[in-house]
Amino acid sequence: MDGFLSLHTPGDPLLLPNAWDVGSARLVASLGAEAVATTSSGFAATLGLGDGQVTRYDVLVHCANLVGAVEVPVSADLENGYASSLDEVATTYRMAAETGLAGASIEDWSGSSLYPVGEAADRVAAARSGAPELVITGRAEGYLHGETDLGEVITRLQAYAEAGADVLYAPGMTDPDEIRTLVAEVPRPVNVLLLGELTIPALADAGVARISVGGQLAWAAWHGAATAAREFLAGGVGWRSAAAAGRADAAPVIG
Repeated sequence: MDGFLSLHTPGDPLLLPNAWDVGSARLVASLGAEAVATTSSGFAATLGLGDGQVTRYDVLVHCANLVGAVEVPVSADLENGYASSLDEVATTYRMAAETGLAGASIEDWSGSSLYPVGEAADRVAAARSGAPELVITGRAEGYLHGETDLGEVITRLQAYAEAGADVLYAPGMTDPDEIRTLVAEVPRPVNVLLLGELTIPALADAGVARISVGGQLAWAAWHGAATAAREFLAGGVGWRSAAAAGRADAAPVIG
């Protein structure tokens, strides 16, 4: 835990790219990433599925594959722990730790609604008990689901810190002033999802300790592939230069 957690420095944030498969994990590590995260939506897309449709088994196999592919710490997006009961939440994080992960997150979104804050905190505590060695990130999902009460988010993240979360995260926030307030009001390092007009220097100035991108690198890759495929299917040839450049980028990480 200490090695990965020590990379979280308020004001000098860890830039944590989200990889969607072994190749992309090796790519970002080769480019200098100090750690790698998974992305639930990006990985699901590789299986032709939507976010939230992948099984715990498949996600943990994916995590183990990424851990085995790179020499830097890997932190996993484990959604809501793929479990309803506290015992099963603990089991998920125990199994996650056994893959060699350095960290993992747990959301307070059930798939249809936010868990009540007390129940959500209990779930964080269960994740903590299942994997004492993991850097646990407690996630408040309200901003992604139209519940943008900053005070409520702060209350939730404070509760998750009390329950054992090492890092706190409220994806979907895009107002630098709100982010600055959040950082000041919670007792753990804060991760921010880089969205909208947010910039890395502004988030560093706000005291953020980690910045991630979620599925956005995966979507950029999908867009590039779709653009090239459309041109190919239309009989064009301009896509060849992009393909050659992509192969050159991939060459150093293909073993």
